[in-house]
Amino acid sequence: MLTKEQVLEVAGAVEEPVWNLPLSKYKAIRNVIVDGDSVALTVQPGYPIKSVGAQIEQRVRKALLDAGAGTVLLTMSGEIISHRVQRTLKTLSSVKNIIAVSSGKGGVGKSTVAANLALALSAEGARVGMLDADIYGPSQPTMLGASGQPTSSDGVNMDPIESLGLQINSVGFMISPDEPMIWRGPLVAQALTQLLNQTAWDNLDYLVIDMPPGTGDIQLTLSQSVPVTGAIVVTTPQDIALLDAKKGLRMFEKVNVPVLGIVENMAMYVCPECGHMEHVFGEGGARRMSEQYHVPVLGQLPLDAKIREQADGGRPTVVADPDGAVAKIYREIALKAAAAVAQTAKDMSRVIPSVKVVND
Repeated sequence: MLTKEQVLEVAGAVEEPVWNLPLSKYKAIRNVIVDGDSVALTVQPGYPIKSVGAQIEQRVRKALLDAGAGTVLLTMSGEIISHRVQRTLKTLSSVKNIIAVSSGKGGVGKSTVAANLALALSAEGARVGMLDADIYGPSQPTMLGASGQPTSSDGVNMDPIESLGLQINSVGFMISPDEPMIWRGPLVAQALTQLLNQTAWDNLDYLVIDMPPGTGDIQLTLSQSVPVTGAIVVTTPQDIALLDAKKGLRMFEKVNVPVLGIVENMAMYVCPECGHMEHVFGEGGARRMSEQYHVPVLGQLPLDAKIREQADGGRPTVVADPDGAVAKIYREIALKAAAAVAQTAKDMSRVIPSVKVVND
């Protein structure tokens, strides 16, 4: 017969399949009840579990039965909570976690990665939104097959446009596709802050922000004024791209935003005719950057014409070819990012301290 403490120890030592870390790292074992040789518990890793929940359940159940439990009543929970942001900011009431997708320079496929990341999180069962903060080149409406102009249900806030299961807002909905945005940095930062705070996001687990490329005034202002849970840096293996990606990573570190990991885009090219693999832009750049800054590589994506074609057509890879090899990589990246968020501290910015009055 197991005690409650033994159940917590045995179940907590089970490794989850995303980062191969013990479930105790996520404080995932909840609501333990022991009645004789029967054990009841809830496992809540803190990230979406649609594709890995059954595997986690099987591992925990086996561990408890092997440890001496007679019967195990196990409930899997994919509930996601809010996690800590920069100390000077509060989380949004309708958005639990914000993930910023950034790159030190343009042309590395950041927006395509952001779109597929959001869709992969949604496919795993999370409620997800997309804020297109790349105000000089808003591409998310095209990539996500979204059109129209935001309306307002309350006369104050904009309702997001919905497409492919995502809640989306972008300055691209408000201007002509051919209209250039000739705005200075402070005006851009103000507009984006308004887009974030004056959109009626509906109970999001994650809001993915497609950041403007670079590390200038706009990016710094956003990093300091937007309550970001964690950031993802997108780069290619090319040395010049890595130089700029490192600057982006350092920027987030300086404003106390955790970097969840690095995504290496266009890491290799596989010939569709003969299968020959070529590292067109170099090899091992993200790995070296990971070792230097102690930040994990979330995944490596191939240079593939289909990724571009699918995004241009308004149905990114995760939706267009959900069972394909590239979509699998995107889902692995999304789960690793979500699990990295789950390992960070719980948000306490909206907890109201209790006041106890004692009569002398």
